[in-house]
Amino acid sequence: MNHEDVKVAFYLKTNVFGKPRAETNSFALCRGEKRCTNVNESDSAGRCPVMGRLTVGGSECVFSAKMLAPRSMWVSGRAKGKSAEAVEINRRLDELRASALAIYREQSAIRDRVTAEEVKCLLLGMAAGQETLLDYFRSYIEHFEQRVGVNRTVKSARTYRCAYEHVERFLSERLRLSDIPFSALNRSVVDKFDLYLRTERKLAPNTIVLYMSRLHTVINKAIAAGIITADPFAGYEPPRPERKRRYLTREELQRLMTTPLHSPRLYLIRDLFLFSCYTGISYGDMCRLTVANLETADDGTVWIKAAREKTNVEFEIPLLDLPLHIIDKYRDTTSDGKLLPMYGNSELNKGLKSLATVCGIDRKLTFHGLRHNFGTHITLSLGVPIETVSRMMGHRRLMTTQIYAHVTDRKVDEDTKQLRRLSASRKLELYEEPKAEQAND
Repeated sequence: MNHEDVKVAFYLKTNVFGKPRAETNSFALCRGEKRCTNVNESDSAGRCPVMGRLTVGGSECVFSAKMLAPRSMWVSGRAKGKSAEAVEINRRLDELRASALAIYREQSAIRDRVTAEEVKCLLLGMAAGQETLLDYFRSYIEHFEQRVGVNRTVKSARTYRCAYEHVERFLSERLRLSDIPFSALNRSVVDKFDLYLRTERKLAPNTIVLYMSRLHTVINKAIAAGIITADPFAGYEPPRPERKRRYLTREELQRLMTTPLHSPRLYLIRDLFLFSCYTGISYGDMCRLTVANLETADDGTVWIKAAREKTNVEFEIPLLDLPLHIIDKYRDTTSDGKLLPMYGNSELNKGLKSLATVCGIDRKLTFHGLRHNFGTHITLSLGVPIETVSRMMGHRRLMTTQIYAHVTDRKVDEDTKQLRRLSASRKLELYEEPKAEQAND
């Protein structure tokens, strides 16, 4: 449907039908109706209510413009003259007409058929202060950023900002809208936004999952606030390609520890890398560690006790010999009380690239990958229960630990041998069905 098929006209409501009169005329008798008198709608100043007639294709409806206009200055659907009253009346009429056309454009962008009644409902709803997505999204981010440093992080706030910018760009580029009312949101809009992120923005699948999750969080907040009742994300499930988690093998770890390096800088980067590998502590949390995070138990075991920057969940890790050696090696080398001398993220990534080349490791080394090593080789493969690993890694949910804690072939082999030993120690008696000859006897 073209925009030319949408028309908004205004007229004065000069009279209405009042109470039925007792007598009837011949036309009314044919329909079984009573004749009614006309009641003048104008007030003492000669002003009448302004009504709007909205036509969308073949559908039509009327609505109140919620204003009065003098009959003396009303000509062809507008107020004539240049008086302040005429200018104000025409301004409000123009706003109503523009709003109706904008609502139609919004709705037709996301639905095949739009009726005049639907446009009217949205028009009157907006006039009553209906919430819109981007406006509410901005408000949500402002409140979120107020909690940064308390129970929210700067990184999380940044992801909400990025999600907002993508939604704003999507509405502008694909739907040609500056904003969209919550009442216009439906599954079709969600699917189109998903497609836009994949085809127009060409984002990675996990990034799309993140931004869609941020948008859904904001919409769920609006649902909880009673702004909307239906969830436009209902039934939506973004494709989550199973990504193969890559972690270093034992041979590669051994190579890292035994390969001679050519500079103190690479030795430090290697030691920081191995420290993360044998503690499972992320780069961001390592940067925040101080000597105060070390505690020695009664049995002499040294522990690191801290809280994750990402989730604020506390973690406790008993230190093995290698991380203890690294702490002793760099003791008193920092002037700010930090546990280890840390490089910046970009410098560290350059060093890891050089380290992989020198050690003959044909893969990209990342600190985050080392948390997989901790869950795989350093803990589960050695029989540490997954609940303990979850606490050590600072996870809120066991499901998150299951992603990190790979079941390796070695672990499967060890568990199978243990099962065989247990089975051999127990005599199994199995009842067998009698053979045919025995049954005949």
